[in-house]
Amino acid sequence: MENVELIWSDPRAEVHRFVVGPLDNNVYVVRCRASGVAALIDAANEPERLLRVARDLGVTSVLTTHGHWDHVGAVPQVRAAGLEVWVRVEDAEMLDGYDHLLDDDAGHAVGELSLRTIHTPGHTPGSISFALEGTPLLFTGDTLFPGGPGNTSFERGDFATIIDSIERRIFAVYGDDTIIWPGHGAPSTIAVERPHLAEWVARGW
Repeated sequence: MENVELIWSDPRAEVHRFVVGPLDNNVYVVRCRASGVAALIDAANEPERLLRVARDLGVTSVLTTHGHWDHVGAVPQVRAAGLEVWVRVEDAEMLDGYDHLLDDDAGHAVGELSLRTIHTPGHTPGSISFALEGTPLLFTGDTLFPGGPGNTSFERGDFATIIDSIERRIFAVYGDDTIIWPGHGAPSTIAVERPHLAEWVARGW
């Protein structure tokens, strides 16, 4: 189905990933097996393909990790198709329309599942990560990648802020077995990344 990969499943949940657009953005679909309801993380690009996948998997809402153009390119089309788009207030003006604002440290219901919202500013002021409760999965957008934090050289980015977000909101909370699924590229784990925090601070990016 549209080169969509099943990256995680258990009796309650299944998580799918596919890659879109010129910057190879990861798009994730978190689906509740009991209800068939799903949420899509980042309506990034390729709206026709994205909407076909959304229909096939029962997507009813779109969660936005941050407002950069490559993560929100399909927002107008998914809203026109009736899907509700959620974003943090700090990045809301970067989108071409949205429906709801995401609170920090709240459970976003996906059928019988819950995605915990974690405000992780630094890449943008409204960057947010999502933890699928009851699993080791953490979707970090462009906040945390294998090998370090996301780029903070963009307008409104801040290196000290992203380091603080990673240290306090991710490393201090989530265990070594947590799997990091970023906005681009391959996954990693907290166990692999946590020991390198001081190195990232020292190099300054």
